[in-house]
Amino acid sequence: MSSLYEVARQFIIGLANKGIIHYSFTYAFVVNGFLCSLVVGPLLGGMGTMVVAKRMAFFSQAVGNAALTGVAIGVIIGESYTAPYVSMFSFCLLFGLFLNFSRNRTKMSADTLIGVFLSISLAIGATALLWVSAKVNTHILDTVMFGSILTVNDTDMSVLLVTAALTAATALPLYNHMLLASLNPSLAHVRGVKVHLLEYVFVLLITILTVACVKIIGAVLVEALLLIPAAASRNLNRSIRGFVLWSIVFSTVSCLVGIYAPLRWDLPVPSGGAIILTGAAIFIVTMIIRMTIPRFREASL
Repeated sequence: MSSLYEVARQFIIGLANKGIIHYSFTYAFVVNGFLCSLVVGPLLGGMGTMVVAKRMAFFSQAVGNAALTGVAIGVIIGESYTAPYVSMFSFCLLFGLFLNFSRNRTKMSADTLIGVFLSISLAIGATALLWVSAKVNTHILDTVMFGSILTVNDTDMSVLLVTAALTAATALPLYNHMLLASLNPSLAHVRGVKVHLLEYVFVLLITILTVACVKIIGAVLVEALLLIPAAASRNLNRSIRGFVLWSIVFSTVSCLVGIYAPLRWDLPVPSGGAIILTGAAIFIVTMIIRMTIPRFREASL
């Protein structure tokens, strides 16, 4: 798989050397970030529509914070602190499944239960990190919180690509049923859709997607990239197709501009922050359009 990345890198670097694209793409780390954004943008944009429809905006943040505990567990058991994916995936999957199980059993509202689990994950993560602070440079953990798309390596890209393929292979055949179950669970149930099973599938997909993107976008910012493009798309669209397609477009544009703009104009903004700021600017524009243009005022799903 590394050879595939190298072929893609050399192709893009060759275009930059010929002056076809900006010279910043002669650097491998910029190309890595660009390639990741082409995967992260469509994935988070598409899945974000269901996050908004299900009103589970804080779920990915709870999972992201649980990733901190996963990192600490990985260091304790001897896993590499730069890529503790086994411990992160294992802990976060158990965390997400138990959260959804508790929601179904207690019948509490999703936002309340997610808030409780979010607080618990923060407390456990902070406590666990105290145990490992003597073993690792705690500044490295900033990558988990805020991401660093311009420092990703082939391992991070491989994890992201496998996750993307798994998510696409699972979500695309089930997407219509999952979206129907998100927008109208009662109607989905009448039509024979296994709503509860799809809830668990959705939780699993969002969890593995969040963990795969943690080092690239950051635990704090994954939630924003799931939420903001989908919310911006919802400002303008009255159809489900438009809602999904524009969410993907907004998310991908946010990633590409967030990587390119700081390099092109030498802005003192980290790539993760620039991605979210770009998404926020898109959201503000769509909100203004909805408030000022009559035909968009009734856009709703």
